[in-house]
Amino acid sequence: MFQRQLTAYCRRSFASASSRGLTRPVLMSIPKTRTYATTAQSAIEDFYRPKKRKTGPFFMGIIGVGSLMAAYGGYVLYETLTMWPPEVRSDLRNALAAKFKGDLELSERYFHRAWLTIQTLPISSLGSQPYLKLTGVAVSLADVLEVANKPERAYDVCVQALEILRSDDVKGRLEGQERLRGVAIASKLGELAQELHKPSEEEEKWKVWAVEEILRVVKAESNDEGKAAQMNLPMMVLPKWITKADVGAPLEALGAFYGRTGRLDYAMPLYLQAISLLIPPSPKKASVEERCRGAQLMGNLSELLMQDKPSPERVHQAEAWASQALAVVTKARGESGGNKVSICEMAYAAALFNVAAFKEMANDKQTARNLYKEGLTQSRAVGIQEGIVEASEALRRLDSENTTTA
Repeated sequence: MFQRQLTAYCRRSFASASSRGLTRPVLMSIPKTRTYATTAQSAIEDFYRPKKRKTGPFFMGIIGVGSLMAAYGGYVLYETLTMWPPEVRSDLRNALAAKFKGDLELSERYFHRAWLTIQTLPISSLGSQPYLKLTGVAVSLADVLEVANKPERAYDVCVQALEILRSDDVKGRLEGQERLRGVAIASKLGELAQELHKPSEEEEKWKVWAVEEILRVVKAESNDEGKAAQMNLPMMVLPKWITKADVGAPLEALGAFYGRTGRLDYAMPLYLQAISLLIPPSPKKASVEERCRGAQLMGNLSELLMQDKPSPERVHQAEAWASQALAVVTKARGESGGNKVSICEMAYAAALFNVAAFKEMANDKQTARNLYKEGLTQSRAVGIQEGIVEASEALRRLDSENTTTA
């Protein structure tokens, strides 16, 4: 089973602890917005970013897609309207104009009409990579629906789009980037299924398919098609049009699902593979940002190991991962050439706090205090509110214990 071979990191959460001391450490994760984001990504990935709806809370999206997975993003679609058949150009133009003006209802109507129209046209009229264009209209409609606080309808539109890509008469004709579109839509469906509180089996179905499909795509493009053996994903050379974001995002989502549902035996291998993808063994090299993201995963893995009632062995493993995360991010920050990389600054704050928590649990109060103070300073510098609250509370707890024992 691929679940036992791959990994991704799980979502953030703050564990609770007794105000009198720690029976297990409170661990800190970086606040989630998007993961695996890169500066090369296009505005089309906008759909996968957190959405502030007209009503309700932010929808914290976790899927980042590569620049070639064109689906969403107003100005990209607007600048390339000539790529679409004349029958839908006017509706697309009007839909985008209405969206930019904040008239989501009008934008929805135009996108919906374009979606209905484009499905009636001969696929040959869409030119090269036709299914990228076809589903692009669908997901643009879904984007507007989600922003307008209509996630159930967005879900239905995404299902329709993915069913087209997965149909027997289509899937064998898809090019690589069209298959990546399917991965992105399936990942989004898994995310929406979670938000809509659909049965966990439904959420898992979409996330599992996304991972299986991205692995099929990578294998098909890696010149290893003749090898039936298990893939060594971190050491594989990805095509230029497949980024670590494309591979990592669905892995992350599935790992988060298994971590959230308590299936440690599935989540753990996923975590380990994701870390290896970002920080591969020699001779492959990782960028500063990739190493910091890897450190973030290490911290999340540490947090996962401390769930429920961890055994002494698991506590030891969790502490080792927390310490490794701090070492990795510290070194990466030192090699950034003086440039502050956002993910590194946030990962550093989390790593300081997590190691401090383990030191406190081991009764090394002075080291814990120093790390909490440094973590508090770092959290303030990068604006991680929960990090500020947790570190401040930890310092108050240590001060209270000192007063009690004095």
